[in-house]
Amino acid sequence: MLDTIILLTGSRDQQLALTELLRAHNPALSFRCAVSLEDLQSIERSVLARARLLAFTTGVIVPADILQALGHGAYNFHPAPPDYPGWAPAHFAMYDGATRFGATAHVMEARVDCGAIVGVETFDIPPGVDVRGLEQMTFVRLAYLFWRMSRDLACDAGALPVLPVSWSGTKSTKQMYADMCDMPADIDAAEMQRRVSAFHDDFRGIPLTVTVHGTRFQLAVPAQPSAEPLIVEAPALAMAS
Repeated sequence: MLDTIILLTGSRDQQLALTELLRAHNPALSFRCAVSLEDLQSIERSVLARARLLAFTTGVIVPADILQALGHGAYNFHPAPPDYPGWAPAHFAMYDGATRFGATAHVMEARVDCGAIVGVETFDIPPGVDVRGLEQMTFVRLAYLFWRMSRDLACDAGALPVLPVSWSGTKSTKQMYADMCDMPADIDAAEMQRRVSAFHDDFRGIPLTVTVHGTRFQLAVPAQPSAEPLIVEAPALAMAS
């Protein structure tokens, strides 16, 4: 019997709204909330056996033993369409010059972003939008996808129907992102502009840099949109490793 929903989210602020939405469909549900792996590991196995886990905009990787202990499965809401699995997907979409983006709900497995897909929302990327704007649009669409699926998630104890959609594209990683941010000294102007547009926002503390004669410099863009990027030395990254 499904009697508990475990909400794994990126922040505590998201949990209240998601809890109220799910409880409106099924007032009998109990809720356990987590933002970290430690929070998840503190949940009793007897609770897991009666629970469904819903992950929403979180970087926590759920261990296989917890996934196996859940009595009613686990679903992740990924802030990208199925052709952009992995880390910081909006940034890589901007780098690729993608014209469409979206959000995906899928069964959670021990490996990230590979489980069967149960929900998709897509939208056209407006011309001129920056990566932060794309992330904001994606969050809105991801929240809508959660809302659209909320009744089934709260009331149907069985597995959700799988869509005839498969993951595709390269699964991005934190290392791939860091590699993109470490620009070589001989980078050409067009490639530099692509990387500035896609990766110059210090995402998760990874700045855009260029290495010249063994010294790494951090990129800074002036407030004026029309100005060329400036290069200033980053003391914390003074010498390349």
